[in-house]
Amino acid sequence: MAALLAVNSAASLWGPYKDIWQTVVNGIWKRQPEAIHLLDQVLKKHKPDFISLYRNPPKNVQQHEKIQKASTEGVAIQGQQGTRLLPEQLIREAFILSDLFDIGELAAVELLLAGEHQQPHFPGLTRGLVAVLLYWDGKRCIANSLRALIQSRRGKTWTLELSTELVSMTTRFTDELMEQGLTQKILNLVSHINVNSEFEKLQRERGLGSEKHRKEVSDLIKECRQSLAESLFVWTCQSPLSRDDTLILISYLEKVTVEADGLLDCVNLSLLMALLYCFDVSFLEQSTEDREALAEFTEADEAMAELAISDDVFLFLTESVVGSENFYQEEFYIRKIHNLITDFLALMPMKVKQLRNRADEDARMIHMSMQMGNEPPISLRRDLEHLMLLIAELYRKDPFNLELALEYWCPSEPLQSSTIMGSYLGVAHQRPPQRQVVLSKFVRQMGDLLPSTIYIPYLKMLRGLASGPQCAHYCFSLLKVNGSSHAENIQGTGGSPVSWEHFFRSLMLYHEHLRKDLPSADSVQYRHLPLRGITQKEQDGLISFLQLTTTIVKWSENARLALCEHPQWTPVVVILGLLQCSIPPILKAELLGTLTAFGKSPEIAASLWQSLEYAQILQTVRAPGQRQATGIEVELNEVESRCEEYPLTRAFCQLISTLVESSFPSNLGAGLRPPGFDPYLQFLRDTVFLRFRTRAYRIAAEKWEVAEVVLEVFYKLLRDYEPQLEDFADQYVELQGEEIIAHKPPGFSLMYHLLNESPMLELSLSLLEEGVKQLDTYAPFPGKMHLEKAVQYCLALLNLTLQKENLFMDLLRESHLSLIVTPLEQLLQGINPRTKKADNVVNIARYLYHGNSNPELAFESAKILCCISCNSNIQIKLVGDFTHDQSISQKLMAGFVECLDNEDAEELINPEDDLESEKKQSRIHHETKIHILNLLITSLECSPPNLALYFLGYELKKPVSTTNLQDPGVLGCPRTCLHAILNILEKGTETRTGPTAVQESPHLAELCYQVIYQLCACSDTSGPTMRYLRTSQDFLFSQLQHLPFSIKEHEISALNQMSWLMKTASIELRVTSLNRQRSHTQRLLHLLLDDMPVKPYLADGEGGMEDESRSISAFLHIDTASKVRRKILSILDSIDFSQEIPEPLQLDFFDRAQVEQVIANCEHKNARGQVICNVKYLHRVLVAEVNALPGMAAIGQRPLLMEEINTILQYVVERNKLLQCLHAKRHALESWRQLVEIILTACPQDLIQAEDRQLVIRDLLQDVHDKILDDDAAQELMPVVAGAVFTLTAHLSQSVRTEQKRPLAVPVPGHSQYVLMLDGSFTSSPGSEGISVGFASIGDSSLHIILKKLLDFILKTGGGFQRVRTHLYGSLLYYLQIAQRPDEPDTLEAAKKTMWERLTAPEDAFSKLQRENMAIIESYGAALMEVVCRDACDGHEIGRMLALALLDRIVSVDKQQQWLLYLSNSGYLKVLVDSLADDDFTLQSLLTPQPPLLKALYTYESKMAFLTRVAKIQQGALELLRSGVIVRLAQCQVYDMRPETHHQGMFGMRDPPVFIPAPVERYRQILLPALQLCQVILTSSMAQHLQAAGQVLQFLISHSDTIQAILRCQDVSAGSLQELAFLTGIISKAALPGVLGEFDIDINEGTQMELQGHIGRFQTLTKVCFLSQRQCLGLLSRFGGSDRLNQFKLQDDNAEGDRVSKRDEIELAMQQICANVMEYCQSLMLQCAPTFQHTVCLFTPSLSESTNRDGPRQDTQAPVVPYWRLPGLGIIVYLLKQNANDFFSYYDSHRQNVNKLQNVEQLPPDEIKELCQSVMPAGVDKISTAQKYVLARRRLVKLINNRAKLLSLCSYIIETCLFILWRHLEYYLLHCTPTDSQDSLLASRTPFKSRRLQDSFSLEPNLDFRNGKNRVSQHDLDQLQIEATNSFGESLQKKLLDIEGLYSKVRSRYTFIQALVRRIRGLLRVSRT
Repeated sequence: MAALLAVNSAASLWGPYKDIWQTVVNGIWKRQPEAIHLLDQVLKKHKPDFISLYRNPPKNVQQHEKIQKASTEGVAIQGQQGTRLLPEQLIREAFILSDLFDIGELAAVELLLAGEHQQPHFPGLTRGLVAVLLYWDGKRCIANSLRALIQSRRGKTWTLELSTELVSMTTRFTDELMEQGLTQKILNLVSHINVNSEFEKLQRERGLGSEKHRKEVSDLIKECRQSLAESLFVWTCQSPLSRDDTLILISYLEKVTVEADGLLDCVNLSLLMALLYCFDVSFLEQSTEDREALAEFTEADEAMAELAISDDVFLFLTESVVGSENFYQEEFYIRKIHNLITDFLALMPMKVKQLRNRADEDARMIHMSMQMGNEPPISLRRDLEHLMLLIAELYRKDPFNLELALEYWCPSEPLQSSTIMGSYLGVAHQRPPQRQVVLSKFVRQMGDLLPSTIYIPYLKMLRGLASGPQCAHYCFSLLKVNGSSHAENIQGTGGSPVSWEHFFRSLMLYHEHLRKDLPSADSVQYRHLPLRGITQKEQDGLISFLQLTTTIVKWSENARLALCEHPQWTPVVVILGLLQCSIPPILKAELLGTLTAFGKSPEIAASLWQSLEYAQILQTVRAPGQRQATGIEVELNEVESRCEEYPLTRAFCQLISTLVESSFPSNLGAGLRPPGFDPYLQFLRDTVFLRFRTRAYRIAAEKWEVAEVVLEVFYKLLRDYEPQLEDFADQYVELQGEEIIAHKPPGFSLMYHLLNESPMLELSLSLLEEGVKQLDTYAPFPGKMHLEKAVQYCLALLNLTLQKENLFMDLLRESHLSLIVTPLEQLLQGINPRTKKADNVVNIARYLYHGNSNPELAFESAKILCCISCNSNIQIKLVGDFTHDQSISQKLMAGFVECLDNEDAEELINPEDDLESEKKQSRIHHETKIHILNLLITSLECSPPNLALYFLGYELKKPVSTTNLQDPGVLGCPRTCLHAILNILEKGTETRTGPTAVQESPHLAELCYQVIYQLCACSDTSGPTMRYLRTSQDFLFSQLQHLPFSIKEHEISALNQMSWLMKTASIELRVTSLNRQRSHTQRLLHLLLDDMPVKPYLADGEGGMEDESRSISAFLHIDTASKVRRKILSILDSIDFSQEIPEPLQLDFFDRAQVEQVIANCEHKNARGQVICNVKYLHRVLVAEVNALPGMAAIGQRPLLMEEINTILQYVVERNKLLQCLHAKRHALESWRQLVEIILTACPQDLIQAEDRQLVIRDLLQDVHDKILDDDAAQELMPVVAGAVFTLTAHLSQSVRTEQKRPLAVPVPGHSQYVLMLDGSFTSSPGSEGISVGFASIGDSSLHIILKKLLDFILKTGGGFQRVRTHLYGSLLYYLQIAQRPDEPDTLEAAKKTMWERLTAPEDAFSKLQRENMAIIESYGAALMEVVCRDACDGHEIGRMLALALLDRIVSVDKQQQWLLYLSNSGYLKVLVDSLADDDFTLQSLLTPQPPLLKALYTYESKMAFLTRVAKIQQGALELLRSGVIVRLAQCQVYDMRPETHHQGMFGMRDPPVFIPAPVERYRQILLPALQLCQVILTSSMAQHLQAAGQVLQFLISHSDTIQAILRCQDVSAGSLQELAFLTGIISKAALPGVLGEFDIDINEGTQMELQGHIGRFQTLTKVCFLSQRQCLGLLSRFGGSDRLNQFKLQDDNAEGDRVSKRDEIELAMQQICANVMEYCQSLMLQCAPTFQHTVCLFTPSLSESTNRDGPRQDTQAPVVPYWRLPGLGIIVYLLKQNANDFFSYYDSHRQNVNKLQNVEQLPPDEIKELCQSVMPAGVDKISTAQKYVLARRRLVKLINNRAKLLSLCSYIIETCLFILWRHLEYYLLHCTPTDSQDSLLASRTPFKSRRLQDSFSLEPNLDFRNGKNRVSQHDLDQLQIEATNSFGESLQKKLLDIEGLYSKVRSRYTFIQALVRRIRGLLRVSRT
């Protein structure tokens, strides 16, 4: 029992019924195939609900008690645990509801709870009121479902084209219902349910709320009754009721009465029609068997017919049935009555004849009694008249374009024109069916000898039968034939009274007659004397014939032209003549109506304008001396206003409205007055419109009719007006000899009035206010339809003004008119004089609240708001206006939400003009939604507060980011546009097909996704939005799982939808990654990247079917876990890279080039920023061109020209579509690329395993390449694809390299600790020496495929697309990086292998991959080389840099040197070298303090890097020397422009670092590459060393000032030390005596002289070199202390990492300088002194420096050697000691770092952090631990390699120092003669070269070695010996031998140190002895 007493939270009286209806709609109306199965389930489940139609659950004592206690004990709720306590108030309401609807107490509680839940959808209503709506909504759903089910039955009248399965199911189901007595139940319900009685009950219990609520309840109740009645109607249409049911229906209808106005109400009309469909006798006509029975029937039939006629059946049908408001809304009602009448006419001809005879008889009687002067007899029957009026009424309207009246016309001759084909005219000579013959005979015969009594009814009948294009044509022919001579023979003299001849002759006679009576203008007061002209009867006849004419002329253009051109009839002239006569306004109105119909043809309209002006119907010219006005203005002011009826004014407005549309006269009235339309506009505006409110109206509705017709004219005038420049200049015309100003176009005048606070604008706004007030009452009132139409025109006028105002105001500014206008959006902000508030825009916005009942108004209103919203100042004001009044604010929000929520909206892809009204409505609903979304999109771009934030529910008073978005109803949060948008997108996400909006309204869905994206992308709204979407909605996951949306017919929309969605997903991934919300990130990543099938997402109730299908699939495929396509790839698949291009134009008349030019001129940027051509504007230009053609030939050619214009427009539309499609594809690709990039860069690396990561990247790269390399791929997409390829390759490279860096767990014996794990697997055991099969997880072959595709892509770009290639070069560089051996730590172990081991080692994976890569690259041959080399020499800077970098890379791995060969042979290398001269000038400009762009610097660096790379190859160095690269560098002047350095402490780095480096830094960036190039060329040009050295010397000499400056520089910064290091390196290799000696091997005197100059210069250089030694050694001695690094304290504002790496650089540079100087000294010694006896001594025999250094004064800055000019040996000893000490500290540091690297994971976190910070100064805390380890490893490898280098330098310096020390000691101690000895240093036996060199040295006294050595005294030598012995003690020797043991064994000349130490020791010992 407890289970029975559980509450269903969805309300059993509403929720399930709503679901039934939805399922029925999906199955029957939307025809969703999957819904059939669901429908079957639902019908089985809910069959009892249909059987016990509308029966409510009864009240129940137990329930009553249960609910009574619910406030304390609570009630159970289905699907929820525990019980819920109900508040007392709710319990009281439940009991009221239970009594009100007589339902069970639980059901009442459910309704209230559901009402509470649905409350946000009904703002302003309490839960009780919502419950009332839900109750009736449930009933409505059941009734509608029943009707739809019955409608889909199999039957005789229609088919819905559904599947047979569905039709069988519904037929079976409804048959079962019928057996259970459905008819009786429906009729009982229809008679019991009554709006009034229901309202009374609700009123009593306060169950009715606002006017809107009342209207909604009453509409629901009415719809319930209507649907129930229609259920019976559709049943009988398809299959008749049983006999009993029919009798029940008849007995029900017996009791029915008509309404007060004589009409049947809709429900009873449906039931009556149902009964008529039950009486189906058509089968009798087919059957031929039982003739007797048939005869019996027929007799009874006659009697029945007689009975019916005598009861006025025709009158009843006319007034109560056809007159009913619902009659024309149902096609089958019309068909039924049509069949009824035609059956009667065809099957009962005798009866019809009888009616005619009776009518003739009656006519005679009336005639006689009139002649005798008696009253006509009362008993006369008017049955034939009624029949005719019924026919007239039935066919007068034809909303479904059925043209049923065609059955009454039997064509006498087959129609030639193919357009006018009747229903039976398929074959020209086919005989019409008998029925048609009978009917047409009826029409013709009734017109023969027509008695006067039925003259008017007959005309009315003809008018009805002439409705429709074909019918009108037949009727025209009939009237023509009737008046012809042939007819006259029959009729006697006068011809038929029903003929054109008769009618127009009568009109002429009237005109003749009345014209004579025309009073003079002065005696106008007599004009209303009793008219002798036209009697009332004649007037009625005339009106009938005029209406008939109007109908025929309206429908048939042929008739229009034929009548107008008829020479005798001249209808237009006669009618205009009559209009000037004195006849009643009503007749004048009809005459104007007929003119209006004629005016539909442009040909007639043009002449009609002139005739109208000539006839002065509206007086536009005042005759001189005329006192009083005439014409229509007088009629309006005097006649109509007095009668309080305005037919004439309305007719005149309609005439003008039609004429304005057909043809517009620019020079109307020329010659009589200033030409133009102005007088008409003035009359319409000032007399009709501005005064329409103040006039009295007998019929209230007419007031709004007048407003509607006049506003329609304004609307058309403004719609067709395009502001032109000439409108803004006064045009003068000549009139009667004087110049006067012509009138402006009417559109101009209207714009002017609407852009000022004119009475017209004020009245329009006031009308809008009144309209919305009237609509807010929700009550019907007279003229409601016309008021709505008038309001619609008002809104449309405002809309047009907003659209045209910008152009109008621009042109006005350019012109010299003294007019002032204000933008309309500002005028709308003005104060409303009635309310004293600025509420005009609010009034406009309030129409959105009526979006359901008045979609057109809501549409126009949304459009206006959308236009206004572009201005952000107005936004702020609007937000204030909209939120000022709480209730209005609530209504506005509700209005917007309601419009977005509207279910009826439907997007029509190809909107046709002749849509059914329903379709039109749904399209308007849809367009309104589009405008609202556009309003939100434009508003979001304005700064807050803006309208979008208000409508989407964000905070306006506080900062936007503090918003807390909630589901509607939670914490009092209303339902906002955001909820509505999410709701649109959410529908259908739980089904297989995905969001329904994407399929059904793609454009709408696209904008919805865009709004969501904008909210997520904007920094203010992003936080709250993303949170809400993530937590409350799970929006992204549920949307992304349905990607890709591939809908061929809306390709553009589908692409844009995906774009916005992917962009939003990118933001989400980025944000969740940053916030460490790993589970969210991971879920989305799995969705996008997994290639395993995810579980299908089931909708409720689909389970059964899904399970079955799944088990079947399991049965068919054993491996259900097969791979599926990754979502990210299938999204890419859905973007079609090919694009169809429209055929080029083939033109016969227009010049193609000019047309292309015009098209280009008509292009503009649309809202999305795409450049498209404005088709309307183009059309205008082309038509104007055609109109301007002179001569008759042009008129003849006109149709052909117009056809060609059509072709051009078609082409432009196609072209626009192409541009939009390409834009959409590009947008989608961009978004896809963004998503891919975010996945790879922003998401935590560890969420995707390395192996999967590589596979994903491989798949992406291969797919994206395949798509772009397709021949059809659009080139416009290349840039985006190239960008994506770049990112993907970069990540592939990074991923593979990271994988290779992972160390193996177990060290392999005999190998380095770092054996590379090249294959990501552990297949081979660590001990095995097996080399891996593939490179990286994805294997070599995949890498090769990627490379080939990259190269194909580069070649596909051809000559153009350099920017695309830039990306591809970057990609290629990244790719080639994969095969580059990673930075391995130099552990000093590797060299332990023997040379043989190294030579025979198998090729490792790197070399293999490199070799294969190179083979692939070479297979592309010269084509690829050409492209890359061309890009390297020319084009965009970045392109050049990357091409150079690529060449650099390829040349470095090209073992065959093919590329180098190509470069030099094809001259590209020479071009590059020569371009250095051009660079010189640009680089000079870069050294100014504020440089222009630094591009030139970067390209120069790239160029030099490449040249340096070439120089590293021996062949390359030769080529460079050949192309004179160093000569070029020597000529460059930029190297001489060294800026002054500022002495800023140690490092010159006081300022915080900035992006643009300081001039000194820039200079170094220019100089260092040149020095490096020189150094490399010197190193690698072995064969041509002397030539190279000579050129380098030239370089040094030509820039000697700079060189000296560098050598003298006192600044100790990293940069200056690097300069010094390079320079000393070059000098040590180039500036050697040997080089100079080479210069004069055999030279004549001339060159010798020249050389002397060179050498002179060179001596300066050599002096510089010695200075440099002094300075270098001085520097070294300055930094020599053990605490030298303590001096490198960088200031605090530099980042930690920066400081560390700077220190490393400086240390290295200093050691390098030291090594270079030592190398130089050594070379000098070796080259200058061939024997030991003749050593060139570079150092004096003084060791004092060493001892001084070791003494207490370490900071001495005094000159190092006060009196000696050459440095002493002490410095060498000092260096030796210093480096020996340094070596050990470096060695320890190296070992420690190696250990750390091996155990990175075990290091403490602080140390890890410190290591990371030196690589990545900021944001270390944000990265994952794994990434931290990667960074720490990177730093450690760098440190290890730095130390290894330092060790190698130390070792070299030590060895060189020892050597120099040994040579000097040997000389001084063994060979030197002290000062007293005269033995010359260089005896005459010295070879020529040396002597010559020595001479050159002796030119400089400062460098005279002889002098230096000659000063050596015996004392010095003794001192030297003592000091040397002391300095070179045991400890130093031991250290040196240890170093050799530790390091030199594997790295250097083994035992070299040992030998030297031994010799020095020996020397000292020998000399001591």
